[in-house]
Amino acid sequence: MASRFSYFQLHRRLYTTTTDQWSIKQVRNSNFHSCLGDLKNHISDSDFIALSLQRTGSSSFPWHRPQPFDTLDTAYCKAKYAAEKFQILQFSLCPFSVRDSKLIAHPYNFHLFPRDELNIGMPSYSFSCQVSHLTSIAREGFDFGAWVYDGISYLSRAQESIAKAQMGCQTLTPNTDAVKSSSEPSVFDTIFVQRVKSRVKNWKDAYDSSSKTNDALLSTLKKLIVGIEQYGSRPSIVIDVYSERQTLLALELLKEFSDDVVPVVISAKSGGTQAIRAILTSSKEDKILLEKELQNLEDEENKKFRGFREVIEMISASQKPIVSYSSLHDFTFIHSKFLAPLPTSIDEFASSLHLVFPRVLEVKHLMSKIGGLSKPMSIAAALSYLKKHYYAPTYLDIPIEAPGNDHKPQGHNAIRLCHLFAKVCSLLKIDLSGVQSNNNECLASMLEKCSNVSSSFSPYHHEPKDEDVKIWARDVRKASCRHLVFLWGFREGMTAPLLKASLEGSHEVFCEEFYVRFVDKKCAIIVFSQPGLSETFLDAINSDCIVGSLREMVSEGLRATGYETYKRMCRFDLWEADLAESLERAIFEADPETAQLDINYSNDTVISLDDL
Repeated sequence: MASRFSYFQLHRRLYTTTTDQWSIKQVRNSNFHSCLGDLKNHISDSDFIALSLQRTGSSSFPWHRPQPFDTLDTAYCKAKYAAEKFQILQFSLCPFSVRDSKLIAHPYNFHLFPRDELNIGMPSYSFSCQVSHLTSIAREGFDFGAWVYDGISYLSRAQESIAKAQMGCQTLTPNTDAVKSSSEPSVFDTIFVQRVKSRVKNWKDAYDSSSKTNDALLSTLKKLIVGIEQYGSRPSIVIDVYSERQTLLALELLKEFSDDVVPVVISAKSGGTQAIRAILTSSKEDKILLEKELQNLEDEENKKFRGFREVIEMISASQKPIVSYSSLHDFTFIHSKFLAPLPTSIDEFASSLHLVFPRVLEVKHLMSKIGGLSKPMSIAAALSYLKKHYYAPTYLDIPIEAPGNDHKPQGHNAIRLCHLFAKVCSLLKIDLSGVQSNNNECLASMLEKCSNVSSSFSPYHHEPKDEDVKIWARDVRKASCRHLVFLWGFREGMTAPLLKASLEGSHEVFCEEFYVRFVDKKCAIIVFSQPGLSETFLDAINSDCIVGSLREMVSEGLRATGYETYKRMCRFDLWEADLAESLERAIFEADPETAQLDINYSNDTVISLDDL
């Protein structure tokens, strides 16, 4: 009996483990490269990878945040705006596995700073900071000095390509399959190939003959005539190219000499390819040695250019499912900082992201299948709710503290996310232990239930004509976008009940049931319960024949527009402080000739002809 009680106490202690006891590897620039080997092994041994980002801000004004009434398109526009404006402070990463209710986790917390390490003008740029975010992490003991001076820099994939071109870096042979699939070679292509082939053949013959002769002067003259250079201790020749087509043709041609020739691409500072260097090796073993040397050199250069993006490439290469709490918000930041500038549409974004991270599991979507968790809440709040209302034991197993680890409360959200994911899956009867044996059926079932492939931002998403959105975060009821009207220009100090009371009886459309919700202090949403009422109201408020109390409200400045204006406003990045101002801009820019303009007359600005 005593042993059973001790066993229960042990698991109770593990179950109630606080974040202060968790050991997290804090990674900065000074210890970044030494951590990569361990991280690679942990990713390889894990079944999932959880990630969570700490940013310098998320939204400048309340309506900039994702709202329940946002469609997928408008939510993406808001996430895109935030990703382009704010910066990632910390990138928490946790490779983990689940074995019989035991969660085996390896948490890392990377501190990032967009420093221009290579003096090439990238990725340094200005970014916004939100005071509330900085104050919050300052309370946790965040070291802003270490962040600036020892934060890990990075380049995105797009920036790396530009940087390598600017610095004229050499790369190993790219894929030349494009030559085979392209159109028939032109006359100029044939001439170019023949000329290069002749030059390479003469170069090899000249080197062979010069190496056999004992006359040093004659040997030197032959090398000068043919253009033989040295790449280290090996002879080489440089082939100038003037287009990507010529680059591919030259690389394809050099395959004929692949027994002892290794080609290397030299980037042009203006972009593209400047030349191809062909290096001659003395034997099969020498060729293998050279290719290994070039690959190591390229790997070292890649690390120098990529910085923290080396971790992103590691995650992508593993093809492990990624666990995120709010995937749209997280991955717009990841795409913007580490891949390329964000596309304008969510479909393009999803397609681009899917190529790098094909399996993203969103815990927030998975939680919606559990009663009580459909309303928005933080990761910590969700864990607390599950602990109070459900029994789903999941025991953390974090390795013994290693050098460089500390117990500061930074980067804990990634561990919390692992814990939350395991608990939610346990409640939904999803067997996570089946993933370790490459159980495709188990993984496919899980993807179907919680993957963004079927729910959040699918590359195959096609927006329906009549979208349904929520109005209140804590209410599961939905309404069609076509039933929504944005209203502003009402008197100051107005509340939702007062505004609804003033609208009742002002027009026949308000005889039917309708709801009012304030978005910010100056703009509200009206939700009509019957189809067609929103169009009738908009026609009435913009008509010269308007009568009654509604006419009086319009004369005082009341304005209204439909959901299409809101979508257009988000798409065109009209992010004013007040939603009403952004809607006004969207209306004006859509049709400046018919948009209503307020003209204020003043005696100070009136010119009297008598005074001239």
